Amino acid sequence: MKYKVLIKVYVPEIEETYEVYIPVNKYIGEICELLCKLINDLSKVYPLKKNACLCNRHSGIIYEKNSLIRQTDIRNGTELVIF
Repeated sequence: MKYKVLIKVYVPEIEETYEVYIPVNKYIGEICELLCKLINDLSKVYPLKKNACLCNRHSGIIYEKNSLIRQTDIRNGTELVIF
């Protein structure tokens, strides 16, 4: 998994955490869309909005949608919040 990182995504609306591999050569906006689809398929409880944002759970940094994953501080084990 050289080009992917394992992250934990916390979804406060449904109080669930998911562990997901994400590619480092994708933009945050693309990852948000993919995560929303994944969470909607898995939870079937609460549909997330299309304009969801990713935030670092510990530092509180909100990531810009036009940033590449590899250009951020997202690494293996990073805990993120999607809202």
